[in-house]
Amino acid sequence: MRKPSATLLNLGQGLALAPAVMLLSAAAALAQASPVDQLAGQSTEQPLSALPYTPSLDRPSMDPAVDPCEDFYQYACGGWIKNNPIPADQSRWSVYAKMANENQRFLWGILDKLATAPDRSALNAKQAQMGDYFAACMNEDAARSQGLAALQPLLAQIDALSDKRQLPALLAALHLATNNERFLFRFGSGQDFGDATQVIAFAMAAGLSLPDRDFYVNKDAKSRAMLKKFEAHVARIFELAGDTPQAAAKAARSVVATETALAQATLTQVQRRDPYKTYNKVDAKALQALTPHFDWSAYRAGLGLPESLASYNVTEPGFFKAMDKRLQALSLAELKTYLRWAALSSHAAYLAPEMVQANFDFFGQTLQGTPQIKPRWKRCVELVDAQLGEALGEEFVQRSFSPELKQQAQQMTAEIEVAMADSIKSLPWMSEATKTQALAKLGSIVNKVGYPERWRDYSAMALERGNFIANVQRGHSFEFKRQLAKIGQPLDRGEWGMTPQTVNAYYDAQMNDINFPAAVLQPPLYDPKMDAAPNYGNTGGTIGHELVHGFDDEGRKFDAKGNLKDWWTKKDGKAFEQRAACVSQQYAGYTIVDNIKINSQLTLGEDLADLGGLVLALTAWKQHVAGQNLQPIDGLTPEQRFFVGFAQWDCNNARPEALRVQALTNPHSPGRYRINGVAVNMPEFEKAFACKPGQAMVKPDAKRCKIW
Repeated sequence: MRKPSATLLNLGQGLALAPAVMLLSAAAALAQASPVDQLAGQSTEQPLSALPYTPSLDRPSMDPAVDPCEDFYQYACGGWIKNNPIPADQSRWSVYAKMANENQRFLWGILDKLATAPDRSALNAKQAQMGDYFAACMNEDAARSQGLAALQPLLAQIDALSDKRQLPALLAALHLATNNERFLFRFGSGQDFGDATQVIAFAMAAGLSLPDRDFYVNKDAKSRAMLKKFEAHVARIFELAGDTPQAAAKAARSVVATETALAQATLTQVQRRDPYKTYNKVDAKALQALTPHFDWSAYRAGLGLPESLASYNVTEPGFFKAMDKRLQALSLAELKTYLRWAALSSHAAYLAPEMVQANFDFFGQTLQGTPQIKPRWKRCVELVDAQLGEALGEEFVQRSFSPELKQQAQQMTAEIEVAMADSIKSLPWMSEATKTQALAKLGSIVNKVGYPERWRDYSAMALERGNFIANVQRGHSFEFKRQLAKIGQPLDRGEWGMTPQTVNAYYDAQMNDINFPAAVLQPPLYDPKMDAAPNYGNTGGTIGHELVHGFDDEGRKFDAKGNLKDWWTKKDGKAFEQRAACVSQQYAGYTIVDNIKINSQLTLGEDLADLGGLVLALTAWKQHVAGQNLQPIDGLTPEQRFFVGFAQWDCNNARPEALRVQALTNPHSPGRYRINGVAVNMPEFEKAFACKPGQAMVKPDAKRCKIW
């Protein structure tokens, strides 16, 4: 993905980070509304066009006092940074986050109207589902009165565990009912790396509450201090659940010890970027051999899967061996403590206000530096988006995405693909044999723009207007069962991994498709009112970015059909790696926060896509406007407008705490370096702004990084 969004959630399949959706009373939410939220004190359905408009090249967002040849990012974004302080309910704030916030307000109006519709018979089935879900979510009085009662059925199942041999069946029930990211491991489905036409079962490492293994295993003072704060948080949750302080402290120590043992056996973020490390296809017998003390047959039965299920991809065999060892070492009481924590923590964002606040105090404030919890309406919109996303997407598309806009995006994509083909054909370092394979892969990429051709059916998700926690659990269960049902079935190449209202874009190496949701094709990212230069710099750069992901250090390992296969000659592979190393070495010198440098092995794929994508967008723009005799606009030449349009997609601010988390977990470099790090490698930028040798944004030709 080119552009990370702080609003992205994965609630249907489990959160990669601590829960981002945290509920609060409506009164407190209103009191804590950010300046942006105060633009709309109540939910009113209105078109996106009625919301505050910012063009794709915004002069007030610039800082003309800064020399673009010394710090181009500050020149293009200095005004934005000054005029857009981070809202109190955010850990980061950016052009993307601001767009997502405005989308949320727009969606709030739709959902509020559905939830309060006087004539329910006038709603279709999906509208009624969304209205019921949103109404239940917004009812904080019910959450307060229920307390932990809504969680008692799950806690009772855990308490009834009388023998560790019963764990597989219990774990299946827990995975079906809630976010299975917290319960030891994740299970689901995915394309076979060796044959992308086949969907097989996946068993994946999980079981950690903190965002990354390094929070548990790093020995520096900040990491040790954060782990102690996490242990105190675990104890606080147990106390709120009824434990004495002494019992809660003991339970917290046990939970942290178990999660640390799992973390030590988990691959690093960089290791996970290598698909050869995460492709370990086994049969049922070999899977069982990894965990002699965990009965996979009982687990399959609990999920309703056939005993004959033959193929599994175990993404981290070492993790499952360590998990089995840890399960053997735990007493029954310790195991129940860990499961109880997993149940409490995966629901803490949805329970009574005291539990919600405790959850936010650590995961929001301590870990990310966010001063205030999000207003309840925002978190309810996010939950509907996460669990009924395509139903909400239908409403979004009908109101905000025209066929003309889709056609314009498709045309730009086609032009950038032509630029990519021309680039491949002219590469001096790539052999004809590899070029043939690369062009075949490029020609096989499917472009998905706006929204899926077939909308998802949610009719199997039974919802209750008066039972919020049950609805959240049913949402998890629906998505988990949907994933399990894919195993052994024909691949659905029409499926999307993002909802249309998501402000983001992505490339899928196994699908071999690039995906641009409707929300990312709105001002100020794509602006029909603007000339082509900033649009190609911004949206064109996004398209090029996703296209290059098919040929970055990870994507290049998959062929035109989405199979994990080396289609490069040995010499060409080495030539690519040498050129990629130039980018890696450059970004390794950038500081994120304090003395923390970019982990350029983690960010390499995104850094390569940023650079290659803009090179392609520039080529496509030049071809698009050839012969038009363009003139300066508002004091900027066409070339300058292209580069400023590119830079302004990632104007942003971030809190120091969020930057520290980003350093460990985010495969994207910070915004400043995603702009300056690209521009400094492009002689066209130097020429556009008449930069001189010796200035910060000027690199000698011999030291520029270039692949495509």
